[in-house]
Amino acid sequence: MQPQGQIDVKQFKKVVILYNRYSGKQLFASMISRINEIYKLLKQELDAEIRLLDVKYFEQMPDLAKKAADEKCDWVIIAGGDGTVRAFVEDMLQLDYHPYISVFPAGTVNLIAKEMSLRNEPRRWVHRALKGFVYPFYTARANGNLFLTVASVGFDSLVVDSVGELQKRLLNKFAYVLQSTQLVRRELIFSDWRYKFRVRFDGEEEWYEGSSVIVGKSRYYAGRYNLFPEASLASPYLHVALFPGNKRADILKYASLIALEGLNLDKEILCRRAKKVEIESIHLVEDFPVELDGDVVAATPLQLEIMDKPLLLIP
Repeated sequence: MQPQGQIDVKQFKKVVILYNRYSGKQLFASMISRINEIYKLLKQELDAEIRLLDVKYFEQMPDLAKKAADEKCDWVIIAGGDGTVRAFVEDMLQLDYHPYISVFPAGTVNLIAKEMSLRNEPRRWVHRALKGFVYPFYTARANGNLFLTVASVGFDSLVVDSVGELQKRLLNKFAYVLQSTQLVRRELIFSDWRYKFRVRFDGEEEWYEGSSVIVGKSRYYAGRYNLFPEASLASPYLHVALFPGNKRADILKYASLIALEGLNLDKEILCRRAKKVEIESIHLVEDFPVELDGDVVAATPLQLEIMDKPLLLIP
């Protein structure tokens, strides 16, 4: 992935560091020490006003975004997971506010950071950011909701829908493993997967049916698996995997292929690239939960579409 340009970050006059104290598995004390280190390093390098904004709960996001927009901050550094980034960017775009964005990885899932090879060591992170390379970061909408890296409908989204905020905060990724195990016991021990969906690409007439769907804006999925090698945050396309089988053996096979990063090994899995994707539930549940960037914030029927104007990302 190549940068589209370079900016002299030392010309910035106002910088905001927004951090979510509840992101990820690290202790708050460890995270805040890293945030403070970034703050000190930037103070040494920049002749700018640098402010720390503490996110205690997500309901603060609109006010924090408005504060940054009203003060015309040039650069917003978001320390948290993909969900934190998505929530702040959503409120930022509603205000038609388009600063330069950076991400410091500090969350349960950091697909943005993984794709950009970002590290959570403050000195290395600041050294790279000060180079000022700028990448386009294309986002998408899902029923009007912003999403940045990955969406899913099916087994995965049902798992995410079962994980509560307290579980997520205390157990981190283990919460999803625990819920996956419970979901297998509940849904697959005595019967096959009961849910079915259909998908259409770019307004074509033909619909395709399957048991689960994963849509990627990033190469990575579930924090580590390179599921869509051709996908990129800098590319204006959605990459879709539609899993056709609903037998218990099929579900186990798909999980294995994801872990092996080998969807191409099964020719029955439909993989497509599109700018617009429509997904409908056609069996049992009309409003099936949809996962966006690690959170369930939508339901089927679902329309996903790439936005025309990219964000400006400084890694």
